[in-house]
Amino acid sequence: MTEPAVIHTVLFTFLVYLVEAASRPNIVVIVADDLGWNDVSFHGSDQISTPHLDELAYKGVLLKNYYVSPICTPTRGALMSGRHPIHTGLQHSVILGSEPYGLQSGVIVGSQPYGLPLNLTVMPQWLKQLGYRTHMVGKWHLGFFRKEYTPLYRGFESHYGYYLGCGDYYDHSSEATPDYFGYDFWRNDTIDYTSIGQYSTDIFTKEAVNIINNHNPSEPLFLYLPYQAVHSGNLPDGNPLQAPQKYIKRFPHIKNTKRRTYAGMVSALDDAVGTVVNALKSQGLYDNSVILFTTDNGGPANGFDGNAANNFPLRGVKATLWEGGVRGTGFVHSPILQKQGYTAEQMIHVCDWLPTLYRAAGGDPKQMKDLDGYDLWDMLSNNEKV
Repeated sequence: MTEPAVIHTVLFTFLVYLVEAASRPNIVVIVADDLGWNDVSFHGSDQISTPHLDELAYKGVLLKNYYVSPICTPTRGALMSGRHPIHTGLQHSVILGSEPYGLQSGVIVGSQPYGLPLNLTVMPQWLKQLGYRTHMVGKWHLGFFRKEYTPLYRGFESHYGYYLGCGDYYDHSSEATPDYFGYDFWRNDTIDYTSIGQYSTDIFTKEAVNIINNHNPSEPLFLYLPYQAVHSGNLPDGNPLQAPQKYIKRFPHIKNTKRRTYAGMVSALDDAVGTVVNALKSQGLYDNSVILFTTDNGGPANGFDGNAANNFPLRGVKATLWEGGVRGTGFVHSPILQKQGYTAEQMIHVCDWLPTLYRAAGGDPKQMKDLDGYDLWDMLSNNEKV
């Protein structure tokens, strides 16, 4: 092949890559932490109004039979890897700071020398192969004892948030166990002290909007936005329920003070999601975006962790295998869905999102070996039976 022909071929290939990248949908994954089934008005809550979430759910695909793990780390590992927790070592309970082999017992805290296995290709890494810009804002909780386990080394270009499972919403300290306490807030791989005193839901939203506003629309965006809300704050000595007064004051009809504060936390989260969607619209990104909203597990009802979630009419709470622990609140919203405004009856598991979103992005899930999850994009987009 002559030199001009080689140059022509290279340029053509590059142009095809640019065209394909520009046509891929933006993907925004929003995770609510510990949200109860009955804590959103699109599930019929008559206590807590969530108008922004309602609009997205009703105009998208509401997930009726959607299942997650009963606690945090296993769900997040399944979301990122497309594998059931038994295949990531992130099963069972939470990983506590005093447990040297914590991956066999749940979520990650303190000094545990484990995380989501490094041999697994995870969601941002798959999407980067398709030309996506990848950013994370919020809670990681998939390992940090070595830098290789943290977001910047798992496919994200940036991370603003924290590594552990819980903390104070304002001072960002983390007291996962009485033995392990410290400051846990990062910008990329550097401790960030500039956010002390600011409510986490607000600063995560501000960061997400900043990423959207500065994004080059010729490239597809993957934004992973796992909020702290509405998880309990520091335990056992901290203040487990925290929200700005302007949100708490929206619920004078709720007489229980814990439940009223919790409602304020949910309302702040609802406003935050509305703000992020408005940013997508203002930047011309919304019409070619896929938005996934999911909880990581059922709500910690009945005072669990000092919380005030509500899973009615489901039995059980977070950390149980009853429906109240594992039936996930979630929906998919996107203008590119062929069918919108319906409730999906089919069974869906959190590990299905990796192949499903990869397919929505124009990738071929058949390239993804040894996944437990299934590509459900056609089912969701067309309301097809599987």
